Order: sequence, then structure tokens, then C-alpha cells
Amino acid sequence: MTALDVDFYILRNMLWQVLLTGFISFSTAFIILGNVIMNFNKDSWDSQASILFSIIISITDPIHSVNSLKIFGISKMYSDIIRGEAMIICGFIAIFFENFHNIFPKTFMLKDVPILTDLFLDIVGSIICGYWCARILQLILTDLFTNTLTNVILCISMVYLTFYIVQFLGMSGMIALVTVGLNLDSLSFKTRIELVIIKFLKMFSCVFQDLVYSFFGIIIGCGETKYLDFHAVVFMVILFVTVNFVRLFTIVLVSPILMQSNYEYNWKWGVVIGWTGMKGVFSLLLAPYIHNLANRKTESPQTFLFYIQVLSLMTMGINSYMMTHCARTLGLSAISLPRQMAMQNAIKHIHEIIRNTINLFKTEKILTNVNWTLVEEKVKIKYRTSPDFVPVYYISQDEKEESPTDEVLIEEARWHVAMIQMSSFEKQCKDGILDVEAARILIGATKSYCPIQGKFMSIQDVATYVKARSWLMKFKNILTFLEFHKIKPLPLTTYENNKFLIFIHHIIFSEEFEYVGHVVSLIYIYPIILHLWPMGREVNVSSLISIIILKRTYFHQHWNTLEFSIVIIGIADIFCLYFVKLGSEHFVLIQITVVLGYLRMLRAIPLIKIIIPFLKKIADVQINKRLSLMYSITRGYVKSQEDTKFVIQQISDRESVYQKLYEILETNKRDAVKELGLIEHEGRDVVIALKTRQAIRNVISKALKNLTFLWSRGIIDKHEGTEVNKALLSKIKALNNFPMAIPPPTPDKYLHNIVWLENKDFLIEFFKEKAQLAYFDYGDVICTEGEMPQGIYLIISGMAILHSSPPTFGIDSSLRSGRDSVTMFTEYCTCGDIIGELSCLLKREFEYTAICETILQACFISLEDLYEGFDIFWPSLEYKIWLKLALATAHQYFESALIDEDLKFQRCVTQNLAYVETLSSYNEMTIDNTVMKFVIVVYGSVIDTNTEAPYLAPCILPKTCEQVQGTSDLSKLLVIQESKPATSN
Repeated sequence: MTALDVDFYILRNMLWQVLLTGFISFSTAFIILGNVIMNFNKDSWDSQASILFSIIISITDPIHSVNSLKIFGISKMYSDIIRGEAMIICGFIAIFFENFHNIFPKTFMLKDVPILTDLFLDIVGSIICGYWCARILQLILTDLFTNTLTNVILCISMVYLTFYIVQFLGMSGMIALVTVGLNLDSLSFKTRIELVIIKFLKMFSCVFQDLVYSFFGIIIGCGETKYLDFHAVVFMVILFVTVNFVRLFTIVLVSPILMQSNYEYNWKWGVVIGWTGMKGVFSLLLAPYIHNLANRKTESPQTFLFYIQVLSLMTMGINSYMMTHCARTLGLSAISLPRQMAMQNAIKHIHEIIRNTINLFKTEKILTNVNWTLVEEKVKIKYRTSPDFVPVYYISQDEKEESPTDEVLIEEARWHVAMIQMSSFEKQCKDGILDVEAARILIGATKSYCPIQGKFMSIQDVATYVKARSWLMKFKNILTFLEFHKIKPLPLTTYENNKFLIFIHHIIFSEEFEYVGHVVSLIYIYPIILHLWPMGREVNVSSLISIIILKRTYFHQHWNTLEFSIVIIGIADIFCLYFVKLGSEHFVLIQITVVLGYLRMLRAIPLIKIIIPFLKKIADVQINKRLSLMYSITRGYVKSQEDTKFVIQQISDRESVYQKLYEILETNKRDAVKELGLIEHEGRDVVIALKTRQAIRNVISKALKNLTFLWSRGIIDKHEGTEVNKALLSKIKALNNFPMAIPPPTPDKYLHNIVWLENKDFLIEFFKEKAQLAYFDYGDVICTEGEMPQGIYLIISGMAILHSSPPTFGIDSSLRSGRDSVTMFTEYCTCGDIIGELSCLLKREFEYTAICETILQACFISLEDLYEGFDIFWPSLEYKIWLKLALATAHQYFESALIDEDLKFQRCVTQNLAYVETLSSYNEMTIDNTVMKFVIVVYGSVIDTNTEAPYLAPCILPKTCEQVQGTSDLSKLLVIQESKPATSN
């Protein structure tokens, strides 16, 4: 249970700190407690029993030691260090007691060195068994076709099976279970199953602990009571004081480690953590080993149980109280003012949501007679920071006197940003947007960079954390250099009708000749190994035949040169061996013959030529996997940056802090988008396969949601719904075997990706005849800010960067007083994006400069051809382009407000969920809030005819606005309609 609570990423990044802390903690406790027990205990214990008793009470309980720390908001890093230290000590002591007789057969001297090897193998074997059991559990828990009940039963059964099977094999079941718990995280479970399983495990853990304490209490009560005297009470007090002193002394020793782990650590936290030396059920379970393993048996073995159980209860009760008391006295239970401000902003946001919800309900006719005053009173959240209201949390008086600086607020916001991003990664993984491996890497990287003060994780930090794919690329380049390239056949006219040479030419350039060469190379393995086969000394005839035909061209290949050198060495070997057999006793000749005999091993080198193509294919597969993983990671990172931007206003309401956070997130997102383009340029086939698989997954997920809706409404019965659900889930499962790379479609196929063409054949055929392919090199300028458009560019491959001033949205800069900015905007366009749509619609200058970041291929449709299409397909084509641009603007600036709206282009066209209204100067439009859910100004400007309040694009018109009038030459409004309720017959 403890291993599930421990963060594996923190434990892995701080492994040496945890190991060092555990070693110092156990060594200090063992030495001091051992001396105290031997000097102050008056019972008839021998030295072996005393040492075993000191070992057992040196164990810190990993559960109760950190429960009280959670209340004070201590960094999870400290609690994980304490848990990790306790688990490591528990595991090693468990192995120690299980192998006690092997280690110490009669004395405390080591019997033999192989014993240490056996202990090492036990630890490694337990870890390996635990790892594979965790993998099996993950497969079971993430299987799409299992239900919650099955998962819970299998999970609990696997825990018990793992423990007993590993124990049966002679290893440590406890270490195996710790390994299982560390390898399972929230991503290892299906949605909502994790909470159920953890509740079951917590319930079983509590019941088990209660049973253990009750059982040992009965044993103690049934035994003799003559050992319960005044000395036993004094000895218990001495033990309790010594245990806490040892713990405090240990914390002092490891303080440099804790200070290096987190900059927030100080002596106050050291005092509180010093009370974490609690003893628990694990010490009590090992207590019977003392009597069983001791050389001299005691008359009252219940004393071991009594001392450990009382010590455990005392530490759990007194230490928990002292931790709370010290935290309050030292002011550690107080919420910092920056965190308090963030909480107040969140409460303020909740109040705003409640108020908007009430205002929306007031418009419903069925709720007109509701007592809204009572509703507002009952739903009001009273949040106070008085100590009387919240007994632990309050703001310290020192912090009330001064307002925190921007740096302090940004540091507090940094932790909230990290938590929002990790939540976004998990949600993307649960929704199927992000792969599990990519989500784990992103979460692990976020947790790794959290402790660094002032550090906002960038995509470069993630790439560093992953230790990108550089070695794979280098390995592939080496293989490419070593690969044997076939020589093209020479024309037959070269041999001047020489039938013999022509015959040899046909032999050399045939596939059979190549295969025979490979077979001969493989045959060489046996004589090379035995070094005895006389046929291995014959001349390589194939090389000589190839030289006759290819002449100098033969030596253009490095492999041919190497094989020719092997032939020469082989010939020299034959002559030297021949002269030696004739009876020559020349010492130098004999030495040369021996050396040449060893050089016969060179004949195995041509085997590498056969293996290289297979190694290159394996390298390509691994590179594709790494590219796919990096693309998935980068895309998930971009999505998390977008999700965070929508809620940073609730983190801090100070404008300067908000602007700083927004700039950091926007910069990180822009760098990540650039990285996406570079990855797509490097592995276009891989990215196309990943996008295709994701599109299939999204379509199936949408179908599952619709199936759930129909099922809940009774339109589909249980049996039919189950069958359809299995069919859809099987398709999702089949995506695991989806190809890693898919060749890109031909350029004309990309016209199908233009949404406003709606995949209609007559529109695609029209523009296919007009479209032209355009090629740009790195650094080429596609268009320049201020020049008139020549047409639109649909990017087929490559990436372009757009530099621009703040977009005008058709409004004169003088109307944006107080909002003008000289900040340059940067955006990246990759495959599938279109450059120049708005400028071509308006026949106005470009508002940005587009520069190629890589070699770029685009499909170009000229302005004349575009307007010819407008004339032929009037007015639908031009309107659909405006609708697409309006939806894109709404999503870009108001995604948080439209998060519940499914504003896909095709749905808006077919179901009329949203449409675009056009207003010229002084034209008016009436807004009916009963049918219009949102009215968004996406281009131009309007004013409220009643209040004359101006609204500049982009903005959402308030519900109080009933009629607007255009104030620009051209204004475009996106109207999102209320969803129509289902009518009953």
C-alpha cells in the first residue's frame, strides 16, 4: 500500500539520497539502540537477542510516519524520502531474518563469501519478479474488455500470488510487492478503477493491522505477567526517549541531503520530521523471530512482543501529537500568503460560476417561482482563514504586514502550473490523445523539474529528460556507411562479344551468385572456430572472378577491397604452409605461418556485410518509434500549455504576474510547435501514421460516447449495446498493431484536407486543375507583411514561421487605445495549414511575414482561380471559408468559454449549429438570447445600440446586448445557437 503512494519518479531521481538516508538512519539507530538495550535492560537476554531486538525497533513504519505530515502541506519529496527509506530498511531486514541461519550458522562470523552473492541474487530476483508481475497487472488493469469487479479481484489475487510465489522460490515477497507498487501509477489503471482498488487495499490494510495488534495483544495477555514490573515501565520510557532521540539525531545528520533536495527545507521542518520515527505492524510481525533465532531461549518470550507493541502504540500516539504541536508552534501549519491569494482567486472564480449559473436558471420559465434569494444564500461559500474556523490552517501575522512580490507569486504559481500540466497529461492519456509511455515521460519530467526554483519546464528540458535519439541516428549513419552497395551491371557492349566474359557477367550479377557468396561466408564459421578445416585455406574464387569482370570498379567498394585483402592473405597463408610442410625449418617462416593462421579469423568479417541490412532495418524501426514518441510527447506538451493558459487567471489576479505567466507559457508553446514541425520534417511518414491512428481513435471514441448516450436513453438495449461496444473496443485494441509509418499522400490528395471544400468531388476537381506545386528552400520568404496576396498556400510538407505585429481584425489601431502593443507575434505552420486565406478574402495586404524554417512544398491556388471558384460556386464557397476562419478565431481566443461546445466545421454546416453574420457600417442586427447562445465578434467592430458600448474583435457579446450596429467597413459575427431539445412524440 505504501509503495502505491510513493512517487516512482521522485524516488528514481533521488535514489542515492534515499539510499544514503536509509543507511545513516539504520546504522545510527542500530548502534545507539543496541548499546542502550544492552546497558539498561535487566532481563536475561543474551547479546544475540539484544541485537535482534535493536534491529527490529530500528525499523520506521512507512505508513504512519508520514500521515501527520500530509496535514501541514509538506513537500511530497520529503514524505517520499521517508517512505523510501523505511521500505528499503524493511526489505533488507526481511531478507536478513529469512536467511539468518545461512548467514550466521552458529556465530556472528560470516560463513563464506557466496552467502553475500546469494543475498544479492535474492534482492535482484525479487525485484525482477516484482517488475514482471507489475507488467502483468498493467496488462490486466488496462485491458479494454475487463470490468471493475474483475479488475479488483484480479488485482488483489495477484498481490497475494506474487508474495507467496516469490517466497516459495526462496526470495523476498516483500521486496517483490514494493517493486509492484512502485511500477504502478495512476496511468496503470482504467478510469475510475484506481480509486476503487486503492480503497479496497486501504480497507484490507487497516483490517490486517487491527487483527495483528489484537492477536498479539491476546498472546501477551495469555502469558505470564511477572515481567510487568516497575523496571519494565522505566525501560519502556527509556526506549521511547531513545527512539525519538535517534530519529532527531538522524535528521540532523541527513539535513544536508534534505537541503540539497529542496530549497524550502529549514531547521523548523527538521524538528517536525524528527518526530517521524514511529514503529508499526512490521516491527511487531518480526518480533517472534527474536525468540526463535536467539541462541539462548528466554523464560518469557512475550516480553519482546510487549515492548514492541507498547513502543509502537506510544510512538503512533505521542509522536503524531508532537508533530502537530511543533508545526503549529513553529508556524509551519500556516498557509503562506501567496498560496492564500491563489485559493481566494479560485474561490472567487467558483463564486462567478455560481452566479452565472443562477442567472442562467432564472431565464427558464419552469423555475420562475423559485426563491432565488434562498438559493443564493444556501450556495454561498463562506471561506474564512480564522483559526477558530480552520483549526490548523491560518495566515501568519508576519505575512499579513507585507504584500508578496511578483517573484514570490510567480514561484507559487509555478507549482500550480506544474500540477495543471500533470493533470492535463493524465486527462489526455485517459481520453486516448496521449500514449501511456509519453504521458509517463511528461509527468516524470514535470516532477523532476518542479524542485528547481523558478524553473518552468520547456520542451528542451523534456528532450533532455528523454535523452533524445542521437545515438540511434549515429548508429544508423555508421551502418549506412558500412552497408554494401550493389554495383550496377555494366553494358554488355563493354566485352566486345566475348562470350566467356558475357557468361561470367551474367553469373556475377545474378541473385544466385550473391546467395552462394553468403552461404560460403556462413560455411567459413565452422573452420574458423575449429581452425582445422583444410578447405578454408582455398582461394576465394568469387572475388577473382569479380575482379576480372569489374576491373578497377571492383575496388570502389570498401567491402570488395577488404575481401581482396583477405584473398591475398589467404594466398600467402597457403604458400607459407606449403613451404613449412616441405620441411623448411626457418624460424621466421614458421612464425609468419602461425600469425597467418590466426588471421584466418578475418574471414568472418564478411559476415557483417550480411547482418548490416537487418541491423539497419532494426535501427529504422527504433528511430521511428522514438520519433513517434517524441512527436506524441511534444503534442501533449503543447496541449498542456494551452490548457494551462485558460486557468492562469484563476491562479493570480495580479496583472503583472498574469502577463509574465502568459508570456512564459506562450514562449514554451511556440518552441514546442517549432519542435513539432522539425519532427514532422524529419519523419514525415511516422507523423502521418501517428496522426492517422489518432484520428481513428478519436472517431471511435466519439462513436462510443454516442453509443453510451443511446444506451442510457433506452434506444439500444443492453445486449445490442454490449455487442456494439465490444466491436468498437476491438477496433481500438487493433490500433496497437497499426503500422509505424505510412507513406504520405500525393499532393493532389491534400486538397481533400481543406475543410471548406467539404471533400466534394466537383470542388476538388475544379481546384485540382488550377492548383500548382510550389517549392521553397530553407530561409525563403513565402509572403511579406504589407504586400498584396497572390493566392493561398496549402503546406504539403515542411514548416514555416510567421512573424507579425498584433493582428488588427479590421480595426484601426487608433480605436485600440491602451491595448496597442509593439510585441511581435510568432506562429508556426506545418503540414495541412493554409497561408493567406484571410488576405485573399479581403483583398488586403498580408499582416505577417512567412519564412521557411525547412524545405517546404506547398499547393498554390492563385487569387484569380480562387475568385473564379467564388463566382462559380457563389455564395457557399466564400461563406464556408469565413465560417472556417470564424470558428478558428473563436477556438483560439475563447476555448475556455466554448469548451462544452462541439463546434466542428462539418457539424456546423450540416446541423447549422453556428453561422456567420455579416454587418457593414451602420447596419444593425438583433440578438435573440433565447436561440443564440453566444455571439462572437470575430472581425471588425460593433456597438450596442442601447448603451453605445463599443465591442472590438475578438470578443463575446454579453447577454445584456440585444441589438448591435456595425462600425467597421466589414464586421463578421459568429452566432452559436442553443442546442435544440429533443422533442417527444
